[in-house]
Amino acid sequence: MLVIPIHNIIAAPNAVLYFPTEDLKKNAGGKGLAMNEKIVLIVAKEADGLSDPQENSFYPIGVSGFIQELNAQGYAVIRTQYRVTIEDVQINSDKTIQLNISRRRDIEDLPEKEAAEKLAGLKQEMRRFSSAFQWAEAAEYFIDQVDSIEMAACVMSPLLKLSNEERYAVLQEDSRKARAELIEKTLYEFMEVGRITNEAVSSQQQEYQQRYKEAAIKRQMEHLQKELDEMHPENVTDVQKFAERIETSGMNEAARKEAEKVLNRLKQEGKESVESGMLYDYLDFVTTLNWKKEEAERIDLSDARRILDEDHYGLKKVKERIIQQIAVMNLKKEQSGSILLFVGAPGTGKTSIGKSIAKALGREYVRVSLGGVHDESDIRGHRRTYIGSMPGRIMDGIHKSGVSNPVMVLDEVDKLSASYNGSPASALLEVLDPEQNNSFTDHYMNVPYDLSDVFFICTANSTDTIPQPLLDRMEVIQFQGYTPLEKLQIAREHLVRKSMEAAGIHKDRMTFTDDALESLILDYTMEAGVRGLRKCIDNLCRSLAVRISENPDSEITVSKELVKETLDMRPIRHGTRLSESKPGVVTGLAWTPVGGEILFIETLLTPGTGELIITGQLGDVMKESARIALSLVKALFPAQAKNLSSQDLHIHVPEGAVPKDGPSAGITLTTALASLLTGKSVDTGIAMTGEVSLRGSVTAIGGLPEKLLAAERAGITRVFIPKENLYDLKDVAKEILDKMDIVPVSTVTDVFHEIGLLENTAAVA
Repeated sequence: MLVIPIHNIIAAPNAVLYFPTEDLKKNAGGKGLAMNEKIVLIVAKEADGLSDPQENSFYPIGVSGFIQELNAQGYAVIRTQYRVTIEDVQINSDKTIQLNISRRRDIEDLPEKEAAEKLAGLKQEMRRFSSAFQWAEAAEYFIDQVDSIEMAACVMSPLLKLSNEERYAVLQEDSRKARAELIEKTLYEFMEVGRITNEAVSSQQQEYQQRYKEAAIKRQMEHLQKELDEMHPENVTDVQKFAERIETSGMNEAARKEAEKVLNRLKQEGKESVESGMLYDYLDFVTTLNWKKEEAERIDLSDARRILDEDHYGLKKVKERIIQQIAVMNLKKEQSGSILLFVGAPGTGKTSIGKSIAKALGREYVRVSLGGVHDESDIRGHRRTYIGSMPGRIMDGIHKSGVSNPVMVLDEVDKLSASYNGSPASALLEVLDPEQNNSFTDHYMNVPYDLSDVFFICTANSTDTIPQPLLDRMEVIQFQGYTPLEKLQIAREHLVRKSMEAAGIHKDRMTFTDDALESLILDYTMEAGVRGLRKCIDNLCRSLAVRISENPDSEITVSKELVKETLDMRPIRHGTRLSESKPGVVTGLAWTPVGGEILFIETLLTPGTGELIITGQLGDVMKESARIALSLVKALFPAQAKNLSSQDLHIHVPEGAVPKDGPSAGITLTTALASLLTGKSVDTGIAMTGEVSLRGSVTAIGGLPEKLLAAERAGITRVFIPKENLYDLKDVAKEILDKMDIVPVSTVTDVFHEIGLLENTAAVA
């Protein structure tokens, strides 16, 4: 038995194949060939299997036959009989091959009549096809010899542009009917590429012909379009354009597979498909997304400092943190992301400094507003099964930036809300977790994307509404309120210039005096930031632009009087120290989202039954502080408190329309009650803040810089603070500390001794 390896040839049972006699002799080890000699054809997986055969070089199915003829033209005619399963392959030293085989039965599901009809139609089409060529007469001889559909495939095999796998697919098909249909499809499609015809033998065959014709036209169009694209690159088709983008995008393996799958769908569906728009949008998004990691470049620290100082006044802690980040990147010589949370009142520069940070780092800047977002898909994107689906805000921001490492500001992260559509805050956990965001998966993209190089900056007015798991992933940096002196510098260096440019006023046509700016700061704004100040200056510039427009040669100096005359608003009434002291009235300090403010605790005894009356819209925490304060005062001043059972005690905090809550008024409430019972008034230049316990301890509070700023603005000269808050004084401007006496205290008795309410040390009962 002679074993013949073949490659890129359709071998099928019940067919005739032609081989050069010399090639057969080589496979026979140089021996002679004999008529009717048994032969087995085995299919090599690769072309190398012909010259250097190995045991694993061949597919597991072959076809047996015999030498039917050895003609004078140097060709051997081999008649194949049936398919065989190859169970074992042995390669001899002379490269001849020995096999162990068994017969592989066909599934006889093709009736003879149907097979004859298919063969007749196929032979007729082969004649029609060959008639257009010069070798038509020679082809007629071979076509006449065709006695099976399998033989038709073998005869046409040298002409077919099929892969080895596609040719082998014919041989491995067990069903005769399926094999015949596969051969029909292959041969008809091939012949239609060369000659497209509308003729059909029957109505059924017309349907087949139309199908084959469409496939042939598509293949021909692809071939022609490829040539046109090479000749005219500006007219490249969408499919070709996306294929080239995928090749050069640098996307990861998962993304490449997904993009190629969608591209194949777009190719099959065509432009007229309902889904073509969605497929196009997806490919356009992922292929224009930057997948390549940016190389780290050394950043000059002095230049970075200069940029940060030019764009923003103050904010020392924030600037120092960014310089630290740049230094780390320079030392590691690689890009590095981070997650910072800027917390502070509106207008303190949380969002705007993001641009300066991007400029200092030499990166692109992207801002994503999260205020009011209540749908998880806004973060993770929509799944592509929905109409109008789109990527989430994170990936959309990355796409718009054009790089993989932008500075991304996630604005108002404390104003996220949950709904039946999921929790956006929970979706942000993956985005802002350095351990997870290197493989963030947007639902729209459905493939992982590396966010580890993105420099995330989140902003919030308060951390109270941020879920703790999300807060744990961020480094919190507090933005303190600006002092009047800082606001004056900001207005001089930044706000006035920007407002004049916005109003179209040349810098030489208008000058702001310091008195005018100080009036705007102190009399017309009440905020920790400078947003309201910017609006006032904008208002002034717009109003004065009318004068300049009417008198082009005029030059205007904006004075305090002109501010009062021009602004259509009343000066704001700030809380100021009381003009005279009175027993039972003490000044406290409070924190609000727009900065610090002073408040007055007022107490009064009236005839009654010992009832405690609390008014002023106080929250539960302040009400508890009031009860604790009352208990402490009773313990410290038992003689003065013995008549309280026959009197009602009324505690009131003015501005009753404004809700108030928080523990930091504890020391103020206690002092006010002590002042009331002892009949000794407290100096109006004194203010205090601190939480108290039943043991009489004064414990730490928050918002100290804002509170001291409010105290200075109100004319307070002496402030009592918890000793535990001494560390927070480093965040307070030096100009504020220089104007007042800060007294740290540990217990309420420390306060009473300092202000003269308690002469001798007393223990709390």
